[in-house]
Amino acid sequence: QVQLVESGGGLVQAGGSLRLSCAASGRTFSNYAMGWFRQAPGKERLFVAGINWSGGNTDYADSVKGRFTISRDNAKNTVYLQMDSLKPEDTAVYYCAADLGDWGRTSSAAYDYWGQGTQVTVSS
Repeated sequence: QVQLVESGGGLVQAGGSLRLSCAASGRTFSNYAMGWFRQAPGKERLFVAGINWSGGNTDYADSVKGRFTISRDNAKNTVYLQMDSLKPEDTAVYYCAADLGDWGRTSSAAYDYWGQGTQVTVSS
């Protein structure tokens, strides 16, 4: 079992920044890949960014490349999502997720455990 708790969401103006955190507990954190997804009202849950077990490999959705950065601190059992140059279209509930299988998967169905989500709202 893996428990995930997100924090750091909030309201920010367009062009601003936020850093999301996701604290993990349960299984050994450094044994699995992590991802961030987001879901806007009435829309499907979409991949935002992923990182492998060591942090040496990352992947991003085209919509956030160059603006968002995923990282992890295995000593703190935490994964982060630094979000810069935020746009109103980034408004969504953001979820972190754990993938106990291969790294690099972008489908939500591939992930095994999920956090409860944190709301990010970007005003224009």
